[in-house]
Amino acid sequence: MLKTWKHAFKDSRWTLVDNPDDYSLHPQITTLTDLKAYLDVVHAKYCLIKPYFEHPKYPLVDARELLPSFESDPFEYEELPGFSMVAFERPMEYFDEIFQFDILHSLLDQNDTAQGMACPLEPAVLQNNLQTLLNRLPKRMQDDLSEKFSNRDVTDLDHYHEMLPFLLQMDRAHVLARDMYDNFILTGVYGSFPSDLDTEIKRFGLRIGKFTVGDSIRYELHRIFVYTFLMELYGFPIVSERRTSSALFARKLHKLGERFLVRVLGQSDRTITTLYSEDGEKRYPRVEKLALVRVEKEQKDVIRLLKDGGYFIDPKKLVVLLRVRYKQHKFNPHNVRQDRALSVENQEVIHPLTGRAYTGLNIIKDATNMFLRLNDIVRGEYVGTIVFKRNEVVENTDTDEKRLKFLYSWLSKHQRRIISYSDDFYAKVVQVLDNYLLNPENYDVFQNSYDLYHEVWAKYSYIQQARKVRHLEEISDGVDRKGNRISHLDRLKEACELLQELKFEIVNYFEDLVQSVIGISESMLSDRYLARKYMEKKEEELTDYGKTVKRNYGKLVSLLDEFKSIRKTRAELLPSLLETG
Repeated sequence: MLKTWKHAFKDSRWTLVDNPDDYSLHPQITTLTDLKAYLDVVHAKYCLIKPYFEHPKYPLVDARELLPSFESDPFEYEELPGFSMVAFERPMEYFDEIFQFDILHSLLDQNDTAQGMACPLEPAVLQNNLQTLLNRLPKRMQDDLSEKFSNRDVTDLDHYHEMLPFLLQMDRAHVLARDMYDNFILTGVYGSFPSDLDTEIKRFGLRIGKFTVGDSIRYELHRIFVYTFLMELYGFPIVSERRTSSALFARKLHKLGERFLVRVLGQSDRTITTLYSEDGEKRYPRVEKLALVRVEKEQKDVIRLLKDGGYFIDPKKLVVLLRVRYKQHKFNPHNVRQDRALSVENQEVIHPLTGRAYTGLNIIKDATNMFLRLNDIVRGEYVGTIVFKRNEVVENTDTDEKRLKFLYSWLSKHQRRIISYSDDFYAKVVQVLDNYLLNPENYDVFQNSYDLYHEVWAKYSYIQQARKVRHLEEISDGVDRKGNRISHLDRLKEACELLQELKFEIVNYFEDLVQSVIGISESMLSDRYLARKYMEKKEEELTDYGKTVKRNYGKLVSLLDEFKSIRKTRAELLPSLLETG
């Protein structure tokens, strides 16, 4: 437990002391890995823990907000800090850089033969750096900066934690890079990250097959999906310019093969998001998030472990510093969870004194908490806030209209997990939803919110169909629901049963699911072993088993043709459907 924010990380390897006479406060930082470890401590202390202690009503991050897919933030907390920054594991070449910033100069870079204070350029360099900062700082902060750093090197990372309050007052990014001796320094401020959002969205949409050149209708239909997927790859929903430009700048740097770290803290999400390069061939930069969250009181075993280890920042409110690492997924049009750009790879609770990480705990993906929250929503007992469809803030669940809006958001948020989780968990979800949505006593209430009710039902129907399509994927891979291998005959039989069920369910039509069904079925039917062993042989050459396989193969072909016909009819009707809304 922390008595004051000033004690945060006092026992870690990074000593953060305000001492203008001490230039050896922490080990040399020469690698991106060490820099990230140092910045984790500094930013957590001054940008998360300090505001938590100073603001009695500090808005803790709901643990579910760290679960993909991410949601827009309903409020902007102007009293809380926000920043963006970039670090390069190389010296800066001012003219050759691909973004704009005001450069700061290290004393060591001015004259490698000069020794300490003997360098005649030192006062001029210090003054020039200070003036560069003053030019970009609000007037109310200028006297404080001049007093504190009039004769100090603002580029030295030993002073970075003292510089941070001033950097947080600047609208744009600050820049870190190596000096000529490979030590990281503060090398720039007021950086503007370039972001050609239109080009990136269109290029990405074309690459994954969602857009076609010149097809405006297709572009309109899939634009939000592509935009959302692209942003989620970098750890964000569709958000403000600061976070959008940070994501796209990281994308650009990664394509260029840079060794970099981009970090951003939004005043609305209260979460430090880091995008950084790793060794080895990676399709995307690594994504991490760092935030103050409350552990759910139902997680009694987790609470006991954290309390015994001293991991709580505030034991009464069960507040911890949580770091979440994510894994990106390549877009797969035949995957029923094709909208899954990101998933949680691991979670770490950071000790507030030592900085040590406790791994192996599940703070944000607890299925029990998900189910309890669903129960609270349908009963009207849930207290909290959501953003409905990115533009309406809804508080609590005291009316049926609010419950439906919360249900819509809950289903949207956890759609992928409901599709993937066990049959037992899914059965419980179905029971709760059916008891509420199909209850005759609620008929009149739902009639009053007819459109909203059908939007919720469409979400629910999508999940029901998607579970079947996911099972079809498993069958295509030759396994049953429990992961056991199954024969080719059983694959064909189960696939036919699933398609027969889905054929009558797609009165609620979802293009991506139908496309997945067609793609998976075609993949099964193109199996060379099946063709050679059964389909290319004459009937009299087959055993009874072989004849059954061939018969079910033909049945699957017929069902596939029906789905293709449905899709074709739907495509022909699409222009008129768009006109009528």
